[in-house]
Amino acid sequence: MTTILRRIYIMVLLVVLSSRLFAQENQGFVVDEIIAKVDNYIVLKSDLEKVYQDYLANGGSPSMETRCQYLAMLVRNKLMLAKAEIDSVVVLDAEVDANTQRRMDVILAQSGRTVDELEGLYGKTLEQIRNELRDQIREQMVVSKMEETITSGIAVTPSEVKKFFNKIPKDSLPYFSASVEVAQIVKIAKVSNEQKQKTRNQLLDIRSRILAGESFGALAKEFSDDPSALSNSGEMGWSARGRMVPEFEAMAFKLKPGEISMPFESAFGMHIMQLIERRGNEYNSRHILISPEPSAKDLQDVTHFLDSIRTLIVNDSLTFQKAAKEFSDDVPTKGNGGFFSDPDGGTKLTVDELDPVVFFKIDSMKVGDISKPVAYRTDDGKNAVRILYYKSRIPPHIASLEEDWHRIQAATLNEKKNRILQKWFEKAKADVFINIDQNYDFCGIVRD
Repeated sequence: MTTILRRIYIMVLLVVLSSRLFAQENQGFVVDEIIAKVDNYIVLKSDLEKVYQDYLANGGSPSMETRCQYLAMLVRNKLMLAKAEIDSVVVLDAEVDANTQRRMDVILAQSGRTVDELEGLYGKTLEQIRNELRDQIREQMVVSKMEETITSGIAVTPSEVKKFFNKIPKDSLPYFSASVEVAQIVKIAKVSNEQKQKTRNQLLDIRSRILAGESFGALAKEFSDDPSALSNSGEMGWSARGRMVPEFEAMAFKLKPGEISMPFESAFGMHIMQLIERRGNEYNSRHILISPEPSAKDLQDVTHFLDSIRTLIVNDSLTFQKAAKEFSDDVPTKGNGGFFSDPDGGTKLTVDELDPVVFFKIDSMKVGDISKPVAYRTDDGKNAVRILYYKSRIPPHIASLEEDWHRIQAATLNEKKNRILQKWFEKAKADVFINIDQNYDFCGIVRD
């Protein structure tokens, strides 16, 4: 099973608009069928058709062998779920809930529709959609954890990488488009006390309106910076201790049911909260979040700071990588010397892997340039300023060990992991009940 197939499967599990998730409920005819069973887990025909059609849509060539590979992958993942139960491999509900909420936020943001429009379009409430998506995300998280457990500690040597590369026929070597190495140093604008006070006053005004009789939910939809407020009217649902940030949790256990807090601050911004109900170590609450915006002066301060850092780097008094590790506020890149990286940790990214905003900026730069400070918004919506370092550009080329060592190393490692996973599958399939529909028996998935 190739890494590409596995990644497509992961992507499909997280696509909420899949046919299975939003299939209309119909009676009087069969809308799907079970083609494989692994203990209490099933693989539907629609599951196989979805991943196979996505493979074709991404330029794959149709073949029964590929269809069988996808079915084997789906069965293997169901086997991992079954074995996870036997081996007591679990994922935390809090992690599943957090991933589900992030995915729901993306769906709402990208759909361009209101909650009512989405519910009308798919004939399900948003909560039903969330619950079905949650099951899919939990499944993928368990599978990933099982794979990590099975392949823990696996590595490849330079000789294995060279052997893997040399086995590829010369006329089958992949052709890579142009790739670049780009790094950044990010400073998030620190919000002044004056701006925080403006936000606090705004929340106090909203609180007064609620106490005067206006709907908490309606005001949450209108004012809250929490994207989920559009779907849940600010209500967070039942939470146990340890799931929310400390400031939020502390307030929830301080309030009485029905009471509305004064404004308080967390890492996300400023909130007001109403405790709906509490039972033991669990509570249900609703909140309105407003993130204070930095002033023009706040942005100017970080711009001047980054400009001074840039001057030190240009004058060779400081390296970009060291400055990124010491000063950058962007966690994903600062540990990598500021460099953007692909999922395998490589720093040479193709144009389609690079953030379009970053690409358009370096398109006007020369290799070796360091940009002037540029204001932008981080992925989580914070106002920030950054400088970019355009380290290198590699033109389109046929894969080679010299130019593409990291990619080939990652491919070698993935092939080795897949061999280990296949051996695990051959051994583990004896521990559970597996039944494949006779129409797919030719794939030989469970054949000894």
